[in-house]
Amino acid sequence: MRLTAYTDYAMRVLMYLALKRDGLATISEIAASYSISKNHLMKVVHQLGVAGYVETVRGRGGGLRLAKPMEAIGLGEVVRRTEPDMAIVSCFKPIEEPCAIRPCCVLKNAFGKARDAFLDVLDGYTLKDLVEPRSRLARLLDIREPAPLAR
Repeated sequence: MRLTAYTDYAMRVLMYLALKRDGLATISEIAASYSISKNHLMKVVHQLGVAGYVETVRGRGGGLRLAKPMEAIGLGEVVRRTEPDMAIVSCFKPIEEPCAIRPCCVLKNAFGKARDAFLDVLDGYTLKDLVEPRSRLARLLDIREPAPLAR
């Protein structure tokens, strides 16, 4: 089973925004940090916004931030939303190609259970879990921690 680049990019955007904490990020800075296409990220960010994971702040000094707490964003849920389908073999919906052994096929059942187990494992993780090594990830992505407020 292989997930699309779209899902990979969606996860990367969410991780980046989680690491920014309360700060805003731009598509350009996220693309530069991961060395990926800004054009691809624009579509991903738009869909993450439609799904309610990301919100945009318009205007000068605007950018992106998480629309939900990290603990409320489950990996399984994100994968289900970003993958076009989970048809790991051609006899699964929505493809449903004809197959000579369909009436007694055990393979389809085995693949279905494997797909469900994969998603069940992802359901056990949240975005917060992905950014646990916070300081190390922030360094690798060149994200600076906000300066403490002066009192």
